Amino acid sequence: MRKIITTANDSKDSLYVLIKSLSKSEKRQFKLYVGRLDGNADSKYLQLFNLLDKMNTYEETEIFKNNIVKKQQLSNLKAHLYKQILISLRLSPAHQNIRVQIREQLDFATVLYQKGLYQQSLKLLEKAKHMAIDNEEKNVAYEIVELEKVIETQYITRSMSTRAEELAKEAEDLSEQNLMTSKLSNLSLQLYGIMLKTGYVRSDEEKQEITAYFNNAMPNYDLSTLGFREKLWLYKAFLWYSFLIQDFVSCYKYATRFVELFEENPSMISRNPVFYLKGNHYLLESLFYLKHHTKFKEVLEGLENRLETEDFPRSDNLEILEFLYVYSHKLNLKFMVGDFTTDDGLINTIEKYLKQSRQRMDEHHIMVFYYKIASLYFGSGQNKKCIEYLGRIINNKSLKMREDLMCFARILNLVAHYEAGMDYHLETLLKSTFKFLIKMDDLHEVQKEMIKFLRNLGEVFPGEIKNEFKKLRERLEVYEEDPYERRAFLYLDILSWLDSRIQNRPVAEIIKEKAQVLNR
Repeated sequence: MRKIITTANDSKDSLYVLIKSLSKSEKRQFKLYVGRLDGNADSKYLQLFNLLDKMNTYEETEIFKNNIVKKQQLSNLKAHLYKQILISLRLSPAHQNIRVQIREQLDFATVLYQKGLYQQSLKLLEKAKHMAIDNEEKNVAYEIVELEKVIETQYITRSMSTRAEELAKEAEDLSEQNLMTSKLSNLSLQLYGIMLKTGYVRSDEEKQEITAYFNNAMPNYDLSTLGFREKLWLYKAFLWYSFLIQDFVSCYKYATRFVELFEENPSMISRNPVFYLKGNHYLLESLFYLKHHTKFKEVLEGLENRLETEDFPRSDNLEILEFLYVYSHKLNLKFMVGDFTTDDGLINTIEKYLKQSRQRMDEHHIMVFYYKIASLYFGSGQNKKCIEYLGRIINNKSLKMREDLMCFARILNLVAHYEAGMDYHLETLLKSTFKFLIKMDDLHEVQKEMIKFLRNLGEVFPGEIKNEFKKLRERLEVYEEDPYERRAFLYLDILSWLDSRIQNRPVAEIIKEKAQVLNR
């Protein structure tokens, strides 16, 4: 995995981040591309490229010291260099996927059309159209048909008497298929947005609202007439709806269909590797919530083996997704089996990659890693390390993060402070947590009970503490199967913590025993 040295200010300069993301072969390709003309050997933008490539941090003063360009010209030179790098990357064989190849054929056909070479243009368009349809690239296929129609109005081939009718029918079919895909992908994206913003539904009213929204937005369809792409978005929409309403059996059902769609069309794995990865991720998520340990391990091992095969595509984007999904679920597997060891190298591997790739990974996923690592430290009894990781979440001021993640991070933070014996911080933390939860309108019964308990803990005599733990457990266990309150137990195993306090045993030991009973 490529090392990227960055600082907090680097993200402000897109050109610097782009150059630092290039592999050695991509840098060599760029220099060959620039050197195709003798006049470019000493060009200013190549000098700027070489200078930025050597920098460990982005410093404009260094650029001016090297007399490459004047201050007022720097912006234009950087824009030109950025464009040239993208052109070079587009020409690189590593980035010549099927979508780029089809688009390239369309571009060539357009050039031929503009030169008046209609027959040659139509020949290329026909080839590109078949490539697009075979590879489920129906948006560009529609563009191709539209250009064919334009050319036919200017150059009558007379090769087919029904040419006009055929093109009109193709355009109509592709338009309907693209419209269906657009509606399904829009619905999927909007449900995903709701999930990121608010998490699972919190009441019957919210469930009814989501269900009504989902049913109204879902277009009428006949499954037997849908192609690969339409089915993909259909299953994804059902997946996000199922996750939102916490119907994890349905999550498993549609995630399985999602993955099976690729297994039935193996060529689509290499053509749509991102969706293949996401499908496996959804399948693992649903198995985690269903506590199906054996199947979970089987799917995770199968995914890792697939990623190791030579024919699986390679790219920077895929590298990030592979890491994100595989290592997130490696942590989940530890939770499922009650393994809270922190010295197996897993945390170090995750931390190292997050540090190297932070510029290329969204903040939400980084915070989810921090919460899981914090939970791992909590389970192992390393409460100060738990607090350290939770602090990274709590001090993140981005309101785009999932509200439920922020809420439970604060709840776990309170418990970890209590466990660490840091009582002197507890009152301040209670006030700030309560204020935050009220502001986020996310105060559930489990959270209320936890805050009430911790707030009154200072008034309980030492000899009565165990009895108070038992009372809290009795009040909380009624919520464990509640469809809306149980989400608290997805983020924080409060009952196992209470059992550990009542029985004077490590929380990891309690969770491991439960895992052996629950896991299948």
